[in-house]
Parts: sequence; structure tokens; C-alpha cells
Amino acid sequence: MTAAERPTYEQAREELVDVVRRLEAGGVTLEESLTLWERGEELAKICQEWLDGARARLDAAAPESTGDDSAK
Repeated sequence: MTAAERPTYEQAREELVDVVRRLEAGGVTLEESLTLWERGEELAKICQEWLDGARARLDAAAPESTGDDSAK
């Protein structure tokens, strides 16, 4: 998946919510359930990657603490 094809965090989260809603509602075949589950796993991974990247950017932007005061 290229960066252009990768959904935004919000897009992935919304699709994941839809996948969960469909799985919880039932009424789908086993094959459809497996396909939805696999897509949900993929979307959860995409969301986690976005969150990890955001955390890394925040950590990089945060000023470094100096001395022992950081432990308090």
C-alpha cells in the first residue's frame, strides 16, 4: 500500500467502527465474517501506526528534561 493509498487515521477508524458494527450485528456468512475480521485487523494496524507516528512526533518535539527533576 503506497502512502497515497493509505487511509488517514480518521478514515481507517471510521471504517473499523463500521466493520465492528457489521460483525456485532451478525447475519453475515462465515466467509464474510472472516473477511470483515481480516479487514478489521488491517485497519487496527493502520490506526496503531498513525498513533505511534504521532507519539514519536510529540516525543521528538517535546523539550528534553535535564537533571534529576524529571523523575519527580
